[in-house]
Amino acid sequence: MLLSERSEIFDSSDWIFEAKMNGYRLMAHFGNGSCELRTRTYANATKWFPEIAAPLSRVQGGPFVVDGVACVLDDQGRSDFGALLDRSRRRRSSENAPAATYLIFDLLADSDEVLTALPLIERKARLNRMLGEGLPNVELAPYAQHRRDLLARLPASWREPECLVAKRVDSFYAPGKRSPDWVRLNLSASRP
Repeated sequence: MLLSERSEIFDSSDWIFEAKMNGYRLMAHFGNGSCELRTRTYANATKWFPEIAAPLSRVQGGPFVVDGVACVLDDQGRSDFGALLDRSRRRRSSENAPAATYLIFDLLADSDEVLTALPLIERKARLNRMLGEGLPNVELAPYAQHRRDLLARLPASWREPECLVAKRVDSFYAPGKRSPDWVRLNLSASRP
């Protein structure tokens, strides 16, 4: 599912807000001893991120399909796209490279059940139950019902992100489609 742009900054309980992280958008298919990571163009990225694939492959049950972003986080928890690009220049070698973290923001399938027709807030709740304890190099992307609540929860070093993603709580997941239910809010454009 792809983002639309929206210049108006808003706050509403009908939406959730997530921090926009700079990284590689990846789908993960995993469970019961296996994991496959795929890019938006369906390139196999499993070998690019062994530190993400290994813990996901140890998750019992499934198969599961999730959507998220792989990024390199700095010591203050911000995404460092330059470090991720430097890592990608190594061509599949993660040795001596900064570790990537996979921030998962949506659950699309659980076992044989496709969840894309469920409202986003229900998919988030199932995702929290499934991975609530966390895994090495795998985290749930933080979100909040109100924009101000999310901004208050971000690390002090990142209280003024340039972008947020707003998603309607009742939105369905439409693979490959740009939707007005998922929007990128450019916060820097609203500042004087």
